[in-house]
Amino acid sequence: MERPAWAPPGIDISVPSVSRMYDFYLGGSHNFEVDREAARKAMEFLPGLPKIMQANRAFMRRAVRHAVDEGVTQFLDIGSGIPTFGNVHEVAQAASDQARVVYVDHDPVAVAHSRAVLEGDGRSAVVAADLRKPREILHSREVGELLDLDRPVALLLVAVLHFLEDADEPYAAVSELLDGLAPGSLVILTHASYEGIPVPEERAGGAVGVYRDIRNPLVMRSREEITRFLDGTEIVEPGVVPMPLWRPESLDEEEDSYSFSGFAGVGRKA
Repeated sequence: MERPAWAPPGIDISVPSVSRMYDFYLGGSHNFEVDREAARKAMEFLPGLPKIMQANRAFMRRAVRHAVDEGVTQFLDIGSGIPTFGNVHEVAQAASDQARVVYVDHDPVAVAHSRAVLEGDGRSAVVAADLRKPREILHSREVGELLDLDRPVALLLVAVLHFLEDADEPYAAVSELLDGLAPGSLVILTHASYEGIPVPEERAGGAVGVYRDIRNPLVMRSREEITRFLDGTEIVEPGVVPMPLWRPESLDEEEDSYSFSGFAGVGRKA
């Protein structure tokens, strides 16, 4: 297998990575054949996976602009993946020259690529850390240098919580992160669910099985379980809804039925 020049040393390029699969769904170029193979296998069950990812990104961009409109210009993006076009720092910096962004991921490829993209950008940084260890994130050097935790922060948990199993205590992790943030902070999240997927659950389960096989189990949660992640916040209108329905900029008649798979929501810490 040929090793691309951009692949960080020490990376096993024979094992699929969730962040590189996501990059592939979005039409990015930072993925290997092993990632494309796993992604195509998942798409045999859910051909609309790229549409789901695009709806995710479109929601993220609207939510970032909403945060800036609310006066929140600090962003902590956990499980940020590979920074494809239109990422948080680009959207936030276009909306405010005060914007500061810290990306967090535990995938070495995502971290290495993010560092390359952000080189020379004094308002953004990347931390190699895991959502399961909130303290390490909050006390990281990059967060300390770029973000003022005494002022509101927008915490992004976009398409990441569904990779935490219940044994990982995801609710406790989100609660601990929120505890470390100032009042007025926002939690911006999306999460996969069987609710809204336009195919029978058994078929969608085939795609879930692909992620289990690559040892990155995808945990489908109900709308109610997803809403629980926003406990301790005041949920911003229109609530926890399918991604295209969260403050759409235009009601696109052509919205793909797959785009309504899973849920998005924003909560504000009192």
